[in-house]
Amino acid sequence: MSDVVAGLRGARLSKRSLEVLVLNEGDVTSLLDLHELLDGLADGFRALSAGEVTAPERNAIAMPGESILLSMPGVRRGGHMTVKVVTVFEDNYDAGLPSHLATIELFDPRTGACVAFMDATYITAIRTAASAAVATRMLARNDAKVLTILGAGVQGLNHLRVFPLVRDFEEIRIGSRHYEDAEALADQHPTAHAVESFEDAVRGSDVVALATHSGEPVIDPDWVRPGTHVTSVGYKPPRGELPRELLEQGSLFVETRLAFEPTPVGCAELAGLDGNAAGELGEIVLGTRPGRSHRDDITIYKAMGHIIEDIVAAEIVHRRARDQGVGRTVEL
Repeated sequence: MSDVVAGLRGARLSKRSLEVLVLNEGDVTSLLDLHELLDGLADGFRALSAGEVTAPERNAIAMPGESILLSMPGVRRGGHMTVKVVTVFEDNYDAGLPSHLATIELFDPRTGACVAFMDATYITAIRTAASAAVATRMLARNDAKVLTILGAGVQGLNHLRVFPLVRDFEEIRIGSRHYEDAEALADQHPTAHAVESFEDAVRGSDVVALATHSGEPVIDPDWVRPGTHVTSVGYKPPRGELPRELLEQGSLFVETRLAFEPTPVGCAELAGLDGNAAGELGEIVLGTRPGRSHRDDITIYKAMGHIIEDIVAAEIVHRRARDQGVGRTVEL
């Protein structure tokens, strides 16, 4: 008899469908408020340094041609379980697709049910730039007036969107290997202009944002004047865009000291450096570690990319979508 009851109960449960909110890139873009994202990321970094985020090491599947698939799971205390899957296929440009494609799933922490599935290509791009902007808000001099952005691709565009939200820049210099790309990006902002020489773009700048896809350093440490804040979000083998000599001269900050682990967990650019000497952004928020100590300090933020950034962005999008009735509900 008990087997019959159990079978009936199982049948009833099996008839219940799961409703998943599906959000496309247009939905996500319209819902993600940039000011809320910046504040949310700062609190997310605080939670990360405070031990309130559980995030297993991300793992990768290597594909031909240096293409990869990365899986990044994580949960912040009291929030949704989150998994982001991102692929990096450089040859996608030839097919008219972004090189980075991503999706995010949110799961109910009480039942394990999937509650949302959303495009994360825009989230990945904007949260990367926004995290660098948060670091700039924390570390750049308050009177910083000149911003240089090197790289005129997706990250260059998103840096141009968010960096002016954290400082009142009077001049924005744009540099690119292809000058016409720098000109096109500069047209997107009234105080921006293209600069042909990377050296000319960097010298005299207060904030230098590296957003290239270069496998070799794109700046010389001698170009960076005292008091400058430098951010770097790109990495490509063998050495990446950020010169090692500058890392050793300045005060280095990261999202988490996992950045010093071997890839794909950490950043290859940081291999062999002492992680204990670097600060975490969350430690600045917590007040357990100083940010800029002196006006003439060179401060450096090296991005690794962490699931907390995706959690922050995805939960903003999910909450706003429910409040505004945006998206499409699918029954599984």
